[in-house]
Amino acid sequence: MPKLKTKRAAAKRFKISGTGKLIFKGPGKSHLLEHKSRKRKRTLRNDRVISDANRKAMKLCTPFM
Repeated sequence: MPKLKTKRAAAKRFKISGTGKLIFKGPGKSHLLEHKSRKRKRTLRNDRVISDANRKAMKLCTPFM
């Protein structure tokens, strides 16, 4: 059986929470911020949790997390 390798792009984007869920920083907070509302930018500050539909695929990308 071949070695399991971590997808490095995924490892840089995701972190594990205390309960074992994958957390990532959502898109849309890097540039073009002047036309976005204060409320929208404030909600973009927070991290997001991977949905249940994508959890299995992301766990396969990062087997050692």
